[in-house]
Amino acid sequence: MPNSTHSNAYLKLHIAIFLFGFTAILGKLIALQQIGLVWNRLWISFIGLIVLPGVIKGIRQLSKQELLRYSGIGVLVALHWITFYGSIKLGNSASVTLACLATSPLFTSLVEPLIAKRKVLKTEVILGLITILGVCFVSGIGSFYYPSIIAGISSALLASTFSVLNKKYIAQNNTMSVSFIEFFSGWLFICILLPFYFYFDPAFHIIPDQSALQQPWHFTLLGIHSDWIYLIVLGLLCTCLAFVINLQALKHVSAFTANLSINLEPVYGIILAILIFQENRELTTAFYLGTGLILSCVIIHPLLLRNKRKKIARMPQNQP
Repeated sequence: MPNSTHSNAYLKLHIAIFLFGFTAILGKLIALQQIGLVWNRLWISFIGLIVLPGVIKGIRQLSKQELLRYSGIGVLVALHWITFYGSIKLGNSASVTLACLATSPLFTSLVEPLIAKRKVLKTEVILGLITILGVCFVSGIGSFYYPSIIAGISSALLASTFSVLNKKYIAQNNTMSVSFIEFFSGWLFICILLPFYFYFDPAFHIIPDQSALQQPWHFTLLGIHSDWIYLIVLGLLCTCLAFVINLQALKHVSAFTANLSINLEPVYGIILAILIFQENRELTTAFYLGTGLILSCVIIHPLLLRNKRKKIARMPQNQP
């Protein structure tokens, strides 16, 4: 395969990861609270997907059982995003949330054995314990962040769970059609909850409020509220486009390369948060030490996994 093909694949992969990392920045910029933010992100995303070639055809080919299964996974996706943005809103820090999200690959190492019915590996447990230590360092920056960290860790666990389920059940189905079902079912799930929010909180709203224009980073462009601009970028660029080019890249890079690269998402996000919001002014040495521990475990885990597979491959096979 030509080197240019590999180069284009790596470029697309890192553009997708950068866009995924930018979702935390947009979550902090958007004034809407997490329920309204996710509700809007979901409908913008599934409308963006439905116009792509082959999506409707792929939906028609799904069985009723598959539709129900992917709809259930869609609820987990919605809850993941709600807790993810809830963590950002609670702590007013994209960096803290992204540090917590970096634990998701290690949660996967514990969730996958339960779903795939395989043994839990000792190395994964040890790395998980080190990750918990890293989270303790991150949370040590102040009690103000504890609710944010609880929401962030919950978000990581939900992300791990729906990722493992997607990996198990997606099979040969059109991935964009499956994503449409998951986004649409997640949106319907939130629609069911909305009456309760409106009833118990008269100030609750899901449409960008003009009062938000008084906050930093908010404006009107040609009469359009900046929250709508951020939401469109979030739904179309950071969700639909990122998803499509990520799939294109995966056709030309190994699963190991893809998994190792996707771990850069929190790194990109934290760097962006420091550059845009100057969050480094609020973060201490303990935060960076904890984040370093978490990211080290995330990087070490696939390396250990690859070494183990190489050893197994080199073992002599029993002859019949």
